[in-house]
Amino acid sequence: MHPTQQTARTIALVAGVLFIITFITSIPAQLILYQPLLRDPAAYMVGSSTDTGIALGALLEVILMVANIGTAVVLYPVVKRQNEILALGYVTARVLEAAATMVGIFSVMSVVTLRQAFAGAAGADAASLVTAGRLLVAVHEWTFQLGPACLGVLGTGLLLGYVMYTSGLVPRGMALLGLIGGPLVMASGVAVLLGLIEAGSVGQSIATIPEFFWEVSLGIWLIVKGFNPTAVASGSARTGANDLASAASSAA
Repeated sequence: MHPTQQTARTIALVAGVLFIITFITSIPAQLILYQPLLRDPAAYMVGSSTDTGIALGALLEVILMVANIGTAVVLYPVVKRQNEILALGYVTARVLEAAATMVGIFSVMSVVTLRQAFAGAAGADAASLVTAGRLLVAVHEWTFQLGPACLGVLGTGLLLGYVMYTSGLVPRGMALLGLIGGPLVMASGVAVLLGLIEAGSVGQSIATIPEFFWEVSLGIWLIVKGFNPTAVASGSARTGANDLASAASSAA
């Protein structure tokens, strides 16, 4: 089924809203709500601060997972008319990213459970508790590096950026940000993996700037403007021609 212009506009609107939701949920969770735990796991494990922020951050990340997968699933009918292989690759990358995010959620909520179960622990018990907390925080940090910071930008930066750039569904200058930002973020993630730079360092933060503006601008553009009608029509016509060719080949 070929998407009509009206259907494509609806798809663009929903996808744009989902992209904005990913920012609304991910930024508060990582930069604010999780910070008491991520900044100093030892102090958090033996301290008396509330766990509400961590739980709220986990809830936001659950919404983030749904929105991440939703962007790929919603865009699929339009993007596959341009390049079905890359469209499927984008869906796969988003699903794997969500799986990594889920592991990270499990790790921070496990810290909360341990903290509540062993509240008031002292001596060797407290030391073991701190060690377990640090281990779980490390799991969260690596799932972030290999999930959103690697698989996420592989999908949205490289795969989706390439399709949008070559098809002209959105302005090519904007899509170019994804083609630049995706490799930069992935390279910084590899540098962290190899121990060349620290996670969250200034260098890694700078590397995320083009990707950040690509995803933000894409979400806003899809909400306000939608897809280029000519590119949508071109993709549908191309797919229709391929379908006719396949039917003729099968009949022969």
